[in-house]
Amino acid sequence: MHIRALEENDLIHIHELNNKLNVMAYWFEEPYESLSELKSLYQKHIYDESERRFVIIKEGQFAGIIELVEIDYIHRNCEIQVIVKEEFQGEGLAQEAMEKGINYAFQILNLHKVFLYVDTENEGAVHIYKKLGFEIEGTMVEQFYMRGEYKDCYFMGLFKRNWKQAQM
Repeated sequence: MHIRALEENDLIHIHELNNKLNVMAYWFEEPYESLSELKSLYQKHIYDESERRFVIIKEGQFAGIIELVEIDYIHRNCEIQVIVKEEFQGEGLAQEAMEKGINYAFQILNLHKVFLYVDTENEGAVHIYKKLGFEIEGTMVEQFYMRGEYKDCYFMGLFKRNWKQAQM
């Protein structure tokens, strides 16, 4: 498995992910994007320094996406997000992609902290994030509306100093 920068020809795969309710629920977003809208957003953000998007490739196939968004160069932090296609889930790709995304954030961008939001009921994801060194910093009550109800989420963070220690 490896990651590489998102290219315009990857958008067809992103479009497929973005239009699945069960997938977008993990990001607390509704599935709605048309391919033309996605292409327009890609063009709009191609030079945006506040985000980095990578595709996850396994054996030459698109397997998912890992994103660093809301990159803040003053406070030196960003949000990280990952989605693995259903047929590749359970193979450890999310954790491996997260490791690569975190390394990029800390080693290339020199960020101080990486954070994420995760549904309190998504025990599998919480387990992976804790394994990577993320700590629950708080619970955001009824923060997101998904599938007809408000959902609580954890705000989890990982500091560069803790990541470096875990890598030793």
